[in-house]
Amino acid sequence: MALVSAVSFAPNASAQPTARFFDPVSKQWLSFGPGARHHGKSPVQREVVDYSGPYAPNTIIVDTGERRLYYVMDNGKALKYGVGVGREGFQWAGTHRVTRKAEWPGWTPPPAMRKRQPGLPAHMEGGPNNPLGARALYIGNTYYRIHGSNEPWTIGTAVSSGCIRMTNDDVTDLYERVNVGTKVVVRR
Repeated sequence: MALVSAVSFAPNASAQPTARFFDPVSKQWLSFGPGARHHGKSPVQREVVDYSGPYAPNTIIVDTGERRLYYVMDNGKALKYGVGVGREGFQWAGTHRVTRKAEWPGWTPPPAMRKRQPGLPAHMEGGPNNPLGARALYIGNTYYRIHGSNEPWTIGTAVSSGCIRMTNDDVTDLYERVNVGTKVVVRR
């Protein structure tokens, strides 16, 4: 579990708060927030890892406890990405397929989300300020997506309403690798 410490202020960050969390995978404290020095990059770097699990190549596995997404490749390898996941009360698990892919998708918050957050727009066109970021992979017939984020400091944390967040660079990389029909396994 990622533990967030007190909010502090980063130097030369126009007094924008930064926080630190403990990443259980790397066993390091990482900074995140608008003042962190990752300049749009994920605080959790993408890497190729060995894979010997039960899933076939071209499968996406999201481990919400680890806050990592694995894209299974050939030859016993997988690409490992850092992700942001659903916060307490918004976690889920299941097996679905990618049913749609979109570049710079528009965002229509579901009715339950708009009820919880009345200030949300009914719809927001795609673009750099859109919460879905540069790309989105729609998961089955759910409201959930694997999508980019204009808040890269949230990668490695549990802050979403159930969607899987990636940096725009990482989601663009994954988007180019998968097709509609790719299996998505979300584990808690």
